[in-house]
Amino acid sequence: MTQQFKYYNKLEEFLNSSHQSHQVLHINLNQYNIDEIGVSSLGQALANCTNLSNLKLDLNGNKIGETGVSGLGSALVNCTNLSNLGLHLQYNEIGDQGVSGLGFDLANCTNLSNLILDVGYNKIGETGAQGLGSALANCTNLSNLILYFYDNKIGDQGVSGLGSALANCTNLSKLILDLGNNKIGEIGASGLGSALANCINLSNLTLHFDDNKIGDQGLSGLGSALANCVNLLNLTFYLNDCPQYWKLKSKCLKSKRLIVFKLIIY
Repeated sequence: MTQQFKYYNKLEEFLNSSHQSHQVLHINLNQYNIDEIGVSSLGQALANCTNLSNLKLDLNGNKIGETGVSGLGSALVNCTNLSNLGLHLQYNEIGDQGVSGLGFDLANCTNLSNLILDVGYNKIGETGAQGLGSALANCTNLSNLILYFYDNKIGDQGVSGLGSALANCTNLSKLILDLGNNKIGEIGASGLGSALANCINLSNLTLHFDDNKIGDQGLSGLGSALANCVNLLNLTFYLNDCPQYWKLKSKCLKSKRLIVFKLIIY
């Protein structure tokens, strides 16, 4: 049976809708000037959408903050049938505690299999990246994950911790990580590769490393580690500059199952 799709771009219209009738829902409130109070009302309404299976929530450029995103995450836990979720939260100053708390709540969405989470431009450091990763590691049914972490400050420790945690997502088959402009060096790149090599079911991987300083050694370490991803079929890199790209390519192509290798240089 075809599920009914609903789209809202005004908060009031959604708040006044029949919440339990929603199954596939897109709420677009980008730059809507929503603060903690507004997102609290939104969360309370979403908590009543008990039949919701697919949700895309656009909240870029608002004033949600740490407290607001925490309430939103708590509300989503009540959507027990939620399997597909897209959360777009750029420019909301949610910080380390906010993103860690959100991850903890998402881990309690037990049927979640597909997640897109955009937390770019949110003043997130290594603690937040590690906290989010540790929480998502408990999403046992997660198979497809897209994380937009660009323009934060997660650094080497943050990206290594994130990778180590994601390695525990045993059902993960597709992963896209946008780590652009995050103060990541060669240690972080190598650490991420070593961690992802333990994702035994990973078949599709895309990594955005633009505007970092991972260098040739970092790329070499990353490539060597990813060659150990036993089921990796498709691998794509986005980089600013890679003068010795052939070394990266040769390392990655040592993978026995890799079919597609793409290197996109800005």
